[in-house]
Amino acid sequence: MKLIGERIYIRILTPADVSDAYVSWLNDDEITQFLELRWRAHTFDDVKKFVALMNESAQDHLFGIFLRENGRHIGNIKIGDINNMHRFGDVGLLIGDKKMWGKGYGAEAIKLATDYGFRELGLNSLKAGMYEGNTGSYKAFIKAGYKDAGRYRKHRFCNGRYVDELLVEKSRDDAVNE
Repeated sequence: MKLIGERIYIRILTPADVSDAYVSWLNDDEITQFLELRWRAHTFDDVKKFVALMNESAQDHLFGIFLRENGRHIGNIKIGDINNMHRFGDVGLLIGDKKMWGKGYGAEAIKLATDYGFRELGLNSLKAGMYEGNTGSYKAFIKAGYKDAGRYRKHRFCNGRYVDELLVEKSRDDAVNE
Protein backbone atom coordinates (compact mmCIF):
# COMPACT_ATOMS: atom_id res chain seq x y z
CA MET A 1 0.00 0.00 0.00
CA LYS A 2 1.29 3.41 -1.05
CA LEU A 3 -0.28 6.70 -0.08
CA ILE A 4 0.70 9.10 -2.85
CA GLY A 5 1.04 12.84 -2.43
CA GLU A 6 2.15 15.58 -4.77
CA ARG A 7 5.91 15.13 -4.26
CA ILE A 8 6.19 12.19 -1.89
CA TYR A 9 4.58 8.91 -1.04
CA ILE A 10 4.44 7.06 2.24
CA ARG A 11 4.23 3.34 2.79
CA ILE A 12 4.71 0.97 5.68
CA LEU A 13 8.41 0.77 6.44
CA THR A 14 9.96 -2.72 6.42
CA PRO A 15 13.23 -4.04 7.84
CA ALA A 16 14.51 -4.20 4.24
CA ASP A 17 14.23 -0.38 4.11
CA VAL A 18 16.79 0.05 6.89
CA SER A 19 19.96 1.49 5.38
CA ASP A 20 23.22 2.94 6.62
CA ALA A 21 21.83 6.40 5.82
CA TYR A 22 18.73 5.76 7.94
CA VAL A 23 20.80 4.54 10.89
CA SER A 24 23.09 7.57 10.55
CA TRP A 25 20.08 9.90 10.93
CA LEU A 26 19.33 8.32 14.30
CA ASN A 27 22.90 8.91 15.48
CA ASP A 28 23.12 12.53 14.29
CA ASP A 29 22.74 14.96 17.21
CA GLU A 30 21.32 17.73 15.02
CA ILE A 31 18.63 15.49 13.52
CA THR A 32 17.62 13.92 16.83
CA GLN A 33 17.97 16.94 19.13
CA PHE A 34 14.19 17.04 19.70
CA LEU A 35 13.52 13.28 19.69
CA GLU A 36 13.38 10.85 22.58
CA LEU A 37 15.53 8.37 20.67
CA ARG A 38 18.53 10.69 21.07
CA TRP A 39 19.47 9.23 24.44
CA ARG A 40 21.34 6.22 23.03
CA ALA A 41 23.37 5.05 20.06
CA HIS A 42 21.59 3.07 17.36
CA THR A 43 22.95 0.14 15.37
CA PHE A 44 21.82 -1.32 12.08
CA ASP A 45 20.49 -4.43 13.86
CA ASP A 46 18.66 -2.40 16.53
CA VAL A 47 16.89 -0.33 13.90
CA LYS A 48 15.88 -3.42 11.89
CA LYS A 49 14.46 -4.99 15.07
CA PHE A 50 12.55 -1.78 15.89
CA VAL A 51 11.02 -1.65 12.41
CA ALA A 52 10.05 -5.33 12.66
CA LEU A 53 8.38 -4.70 16.05
CA MET A 54 6.43 -1.78 14.57
CA ASN A 55 5.24 -4.08 11.77
CA GLU A 56 3.93 -6.57 14.34
CA SER A 57 2.18 -3.94 16.48
CA ALA A 58 -1.56 -3.38 16.20
CA GLN A 59 -1.21 0.03 17.88
CA ASP A 60 1.57 1.44 15.69
CA HIS A 61 1.86 2.19 11.98
CA LEU A 62 5.37 3.24 10.92
CA PHE A 63 5.60 4.70 7.43
CA GLY A 64 8.65 5.63 5.42
CA ILE A 65 8.55 8.93 3.53
CA PHE A 66 9.89 8.57 -0.02
CA LEU A 67 10.41 11.06 -2.84
CA ARG A 68 8.16 10.29 -5.80
CA GLU A 69 10.81 11.32 -8.33
CA ASN A 70 13.41 8.74 -7.32
CA GLY A 71 12.06 6.66 -4.42
CA ARG A 72 14.68 8.00 -1.99
CA HIS A 73 13.83 7.45 1.69
CA ILE A 74 13.97 10.86 3.41
CA GLY A 75 12.21 10.24 6.70
CA ASN A 76 9.50 8.48 8.66
CA ILE A 77 6.08 9.23 10.05
CA LYS A 78 4.27 7.13 12.62
CA ILE A 79 0.74 6.89 13.90
CA GLY A 80 1.25 5.22 17.24
CA ASP A 81 -0.11 4.51 20.66
CA ILE A 82 -3.52 4.00 19.11
CA ASN A 83 -6.30 3.83 21.67
CA ASN A 84 -9.05 1.71 20.10
CA MET A 85 -11.60 2.49 22.79
CA HIS A 86 -11.40 6.26 22.38
CA ARG A 87 -10.25 6.17 18.71
CA PHE A 88 -7.19 8.42 18.92
CA GLY A 89 -3.48 8.15 18.22
CA ASP A 90 -0.22 10.08 18.29
CA VAL A 91 1.67 11.26 15.22
CA GLY A 92 5.47 11.40 15.19
CA LEU A 93 7.60 12.80 12.36
CA LEU A 94 11.25 12.53 11.38
CA ILE A 95 12.73 14.11 8.28
CA GLY A 96 16.14 12.50 8.48
CA ASP A 97 17.68 13.85 5.29
CA LYS A 98 18.78 17.36 6.29
CA LYS A 99 18.81 18.47 2.64
CA MET A 100 15.02 18.00 2.69
CA TRP A 101 14.38 20.23 5.72
CA GLY A 102 12.18 23.28 5.17
CA LYS A 103 10.76 22.11 1.84
CA GLY A 104 7.26 21.15 3.01
CA TYR A 105 7.76 17.37 2.88
CA GLY A 106 6.86 17.02 6.56
CA ALA A 107 3.50 18.77 6.14
CA GLU A 108 2.73 16.65 3.07
CA ALA A 109 3.55 13.45 4.98
CA ILE A 110 1.43 14.58 7.94
CA LYS A 111 -1.54 15.18 5.63
CA LEU A 112 -1.19 11.72 4.06
CA ALA A 113 -0.81 9.94 7.40
CA THR A 114 -3.67 11.92 8.96
CA ASP A 115 -6.00 11.02 6.11
CA TYR A 116 -5.00 7.36 6.54
CA GLY A 117 -5.68 7.57 10.28
CA PHE A 118 -9.17 8.95 9.77
CA ARG A 119 -10.24 6.96 6.69
CA GLU A 120 -8.50 3.60 7.11
CA LEU A 121 -8.02 3.30 10.85
CA GLY A 122 -11.31 4.96 11.77
CA LEU A 123 -9.70 7.28 14.29
CA ASN A 124 -11.57 10.29 15.62
CA SER A 125 -8.56 12.41 16.52
CA LEU A 126 -4.81 12.60 16.20
CA LYS A 127 -2.38 14.53 18.34
CA ALA A 128 1.29 15.38 18.41
CA GLY A 129 3.73 16.96 20.80
CA MET A 130 7.02 18.67 20.08
CA TYR A 131 9.68 20.45 22.04
CA GLU A 132 9.47 24.22 22.17
CA GLY A 133 12.14 25.31 19.72
CA ASN A 134 11.32 22.59 17.19
CA THR A 135 9.96 25.21 14.81
CA GLY A 136 10.11 23.00 11.71
CA SER A 137 7.91 20.31 13.19
CA TYR A 138 5.46 22.81 14.67
CA LYS A 139 5.09 24.65 11.34
CA ALA A 140 4.60 21.37 9.46
CA PHE A 141 1.73 20.30 11.72
CA ILE A 142 0.04 23.72 11.55
CA LYS A 143 0.41 23.73 7.75
CA ALA A 144 -1.21 20.27 7.72
CA GLY A 145 -4.29 21.65 9.50
CA TYR A 146 -3.50 20.78 13.12
CA LYS A 147 -4.53 23.26 15.80
CA ASP A 148 -2.81 24.35 18.98
CA ALA A 149 -4.05 22.28 21.92
CA GLY A 150 -1.86 23.75 24.67
CA ARG A 151 1.45 22.98 26.25
CA TYR A 152 3.07 21.12 29.08
CA ARG A 153 5.27 23.64 30.88
CA LYS A 154 8.95 22.76 31.39
CA HIS A 155 8.09 19.18 30.43
CA ARG A 156 11.14 18.16 28.35
CA PHE A 157 14.88 18.38 29.00
CA CYS A 158 16.72 19.73 25.98
CA ASN A 159 20.18 21.23 25.55
CA GLY A 160 20.77 21.51 29.28
CA ARG A 161 17.45 23.10 30.26
CA TYR A 162 13.77 22.31 30.61
CA VAL A 163 11.51 23.47 27.78
CA ASP A 164 7.78 23.37 27.17
CA GLU A 165 6.19 20.63 25.09
CA LEU A 166 3.84 22.13 22.50
CA LEU A 167 0.68 20.13 21.76
CA VAL A 168 -1.30 20.08 18.52
CA GLU A 169 -4.34 18.09 17.48
CA LYS A 170 -6.69 17.43 14.62
CA SER A 171 -10.09 15.78 14.76
CA ARG A 172 -12.06 13.98 12.10
CA ASP A 173 -14.52 16.94 12.19
CA ASP A 174 -11.66 19.35 11.42
CA ALA A 175 -10.69 17.25 8.40
CA VAL A 176 -14.28 17.12 7.08
CA ASN A 177 -14.62 20.90 7.36
CA GLU A 178 -11.42 21.69 5.41
